[in-house]
Amino acid sequence: MLFVLGLLIVFGSVSYGFVMAEGQLLTLWQPFEILIIVGAALGAFILANPWHVVLHTIKAMPQVIMGSKVNKDMHMDVLSLLYDILNKARREGIMSIEADVEKPESSAIFARYPTIKNNIELIQFIADYFRIISAGNLTPYELESLMEQEIDARLQELERPAIAVNRIADALPGFGIVAAVLGIVITMGAIGGDISTIGAHIAAALVGTFSGVLLSYGMVGPIGSVLRQLAEDEIKMYESTKACIIASLNGMAPPLAVEFGRKSLFTHNRPTFGDMEKRVRGR
Repeated sequence: MLFVLGLLIVFGSVSYGFVMAEGQLLTLWQPFEILIIVGAALGAFILANPWHVVLHTIKAMPQVIMGSKVNKDMHMDVLSLLYDILNKARREGIMSIEADVEKPESSAIFARYPTIKNNIELIQFIADYFRIISAGNLTPYELESLMEQEIDARLQELERPAIAVNRIADALPGFGIVAAVLGIVITMGAIGGDISTIGAHIAAALVGTFSGVLLSYGMVGPIGSVLRQLAEDEIKMYESTKACIIASLNGMAPPLAVEFGRKSLFTHNRPTFGDMEKRVRGR
């Protein structure tokens, strides 16, 4: 809900300051100027991006408003899932997890963590690398290099909505100028008329420039920043998975391998050592 609070502060401060400076708040309400700016920005966004980026951006908006779905509990579930797989492979042999990684959707291990099971990309990432491990064809160094390449590609994919939104934020002041120029054109057509009418047209034109700049720096730009942070939060699950798997391949026992993954997380979302130890002992 910090998103809503931030919007209230931005627009509330601007509106209150304008009113306290003896401005008339209703003069800022220029719906046709807003239509020009927002409509042009939306059209440019659709024009500049493929459909999957547009769809990804729309799907991410609830997280922008409510906060990231990636939290401490989800990280603990990812680490617990990895512990379960590594522990089973260590006790029963690497081939014992073959059925789990071949069909994770029907695996009893994966079924314990429904919040992760809904993240198809992450599940496939985990399953794919355990398949490779069970084949026994790559060294830890080679596997780590391959994982880093995929993580980098996934990060670029996750950041595309943020990049697209930031481009629109950069363009909004320009669309505000477009609305202002159109307002000046209307004003020129009214030259010779009543001075109050001309003044209203000029005010409307200036509101266009104002609206474009305010929407850019006070709303759309911050949304782009939040989208980038959401991408970074999600990619941390992949990085912690990589750390766990590589540590295990280098001979670490499952509890210690999970600790490598835990240490790779941001501190605000990192489960404590005690929390992980309790979860692992429970397993």
